[in-house]
Amino acid sequence: MQLAPAILRNLAPRTVKVLWWVFLALACVPLARLVALGFSGGLGANPLEFITHSTGDWTLYLFCITLAVTPLRKITGMNWLLKMRRMLGLMAFFYLSLHFTTFIWFDHFFDLGEIWKDIVKRPFITVGASALLLTIPLAATSTNGMVRRLGGKRWQALHRLIYLIVPLGVLHYWWDKAGKNLIAQPLLFAVLVGVMLALRLLWRQAKKEKAPAPSGTLPATRP
Repeated sequence: MQLAPAILRNLAPRTVKVLWWVFLALACVPLARLVALGFSGGLGANPLEFITHSTGDWTLYLFCITLAVTPLRKITGMNWLLKMRRMLGLMAFFYLSLHFTTFIWFDHFFDLGEIWKDIVKRPFITVGASALLLTIPLAATSTNGMVRRLGGKRWQALHRLIYLIVPLGVLHYWWDKAGKNLIAQPLLFAVLVGVMLALRLLWRQAKKEKAPAPSGTLPATRP
């Protein structure tokens, strides 16, 4: 299935490189906005809450965009989208790190005892911290050198953790918003992530069915 026109599917390498920088610049816009609002006093009556929600929201947005790369590539035929995926995933990790830094710094001033109590007692923080821990090995192995050291199959197996990390992020977001009776947006994210994961399962199953039978195996015959 290749819904995109040929001109969008077959971009020149230089154009793809330019788009990589464009995507990176766009991913930096939320941070630039936060900095600008901070200097101009535009973070509202509760700056901590504003920063926490902004970094958390953009973490989820970028993880979902990263997860959407493969379905979009398969549907549109724009294979160059794969060159954006690693950068988008790293930017999601960057915003996740800012989100968690806000929690341990401004919320608890690096009081490890209080931080641990919060993680244990509040399920939505437990889930968020778990997502962060799972994301660290993905970020640490995101370089070409680590891909070569791990080998393609092991690297791909490790990075399938994204299929667990993103649902954990949605659950964290859901529990946070549910306490404020705001479930419309978390529900939308849950549906979108569910659809993207379901598509992957369907494509994997279709690939298995199309795979040739192992050598020495006779095709099934009708009685």
